[in-house]
Amino acid sequence: MWIPVARLPPRLRLSALAAAGRFCILGSGAATRKHLPARNRSGLSDCSPQLLPEPDFRNPPKKASRSSLDFKRYVTDRRLAETLAQIVCGKPNRPPHLLLECNPGPGILTEALLEAGAKVVALESDKTFIPHLESLGKNLDGKLRVIHCDFFRIDPRSGGAIKPPAMSSEELFKNLGIEEVPWTAGIPLKVFGMFPSRGEKRALWKLAYDLYSCTSIYKFGRIEINMFIGEKEFQKLMADPRNPKLYHVLSVIWQIACEIKVLHMEPWSSFDVYTRSGRLENTKRKEVLELLQQKLYLVQMTPRQNLFASSLTPMNYNIFFHLLKHCFGRRTATVIDHLRSLTPLDARDVLMQIGKEEDEKVVNMYPQDFKRLFETIECSEDCAYKWLYDETLEDM
Repeated sequence: MWIPVARLPPRLRLSALAAAGRFCILGSGAATRKHLPARNRSGLSDCSPQLLPEPDFRNPPKKASRSSLDFKRYVTDRRLAETLAQIVCGKPNRPPHLLLECNPGPGILTEALLEAGAKVVALESDKTFIPHLESLGKNLDGKLRVIHCDFFRIDPRSGGAIKPPAMSSEELFKNLGIEEVPWTAGIPLKVFGMFPSRGEKRALWKLAYDLYSCTSIYKFGRIEINMFIGEKEFQKLMADPRNPKLYHVLSVIWQIACEIKVLHMEPWSSFDVYTRSGRLENTKRKEVLELLQQKLYLVQMTPRQNLFASSLTPMNYNIFFHLLKHCFGRRTATVIDHLRSLTPLDARDVLMQIGKEEDEKVVNMYPQDFKRLFETIECSEDCAYKWLYDETLEDM
């Protein structure tokens, strides 16, 4: 069935075109709320659904100075480097994966990875480290390549010309001879490094959008991410209804998308901290002292082979994200209240199909429950339109 999509936001337009009839466009003349059966509504159900804006990946927060945001952590302890290399590379007899190492800095970990038999591509954003890193690759028959690149600035969303250390994934992977493989194929390569100390959440959001849309690095297949992450973000990442205060949208998104394993835990104090200028950070600063008391977790995030096996696809993932943002926008509300603002379908029937009661709270829903909820609505044949959207909120 045809529906108008000319004024839809770009992130919903593709989904509407890909599956006409999915949306009920409120106020457009195609179908409005007055065309829907009257319901006894309360709470959230009286409000129109609001599309929350996508995270802005371009500009860092303005609360702190740039210098305080950009300090980096490096592995400088040889014993720790050897331990991490053994963890990431696995058994000695196993054929090595191509490994993208993010910001290796002084190269202590790079040496350990090479000695463990890995084939390494060092993506270094700081030019001052590049000559030393390149010297490590001499007489190694191409086992080490060094590229001036910041992994977390691959395919930036700022638009315009891309200048180093930013880089396009197309250019990077073409230079490395990496070709696209089907999502259901094996792991084409691994990424190893540390999430930015002051940008972990932003990095997780960008990677999540790239993963679910199968764009950027995930255009080339199920890239495995092995990253150190701070204790606070780790707890949120792994949270579920048993930890309601920490449970949020990213918890659901990543637990559905990937098999997540904790490979190692290390105190913050095991790493050396450097500023943008390359000097060792003054550890007497209150900001750094607080961090040194925390732990860093090395997590392995392997995209699930069956992520897109049902109704969730790279073309409609944005609707799924909107459902989650809508629900966690009022996390103490019942799911049925949210559904009455999101879909013209019978909310009670939808909940019954996934085995949930009418009084089910958002924070009591496990990640897979949200996926089943979304897929149940997507697969429904009870109504020509699956989702509600109010075009008057387009600019919000």
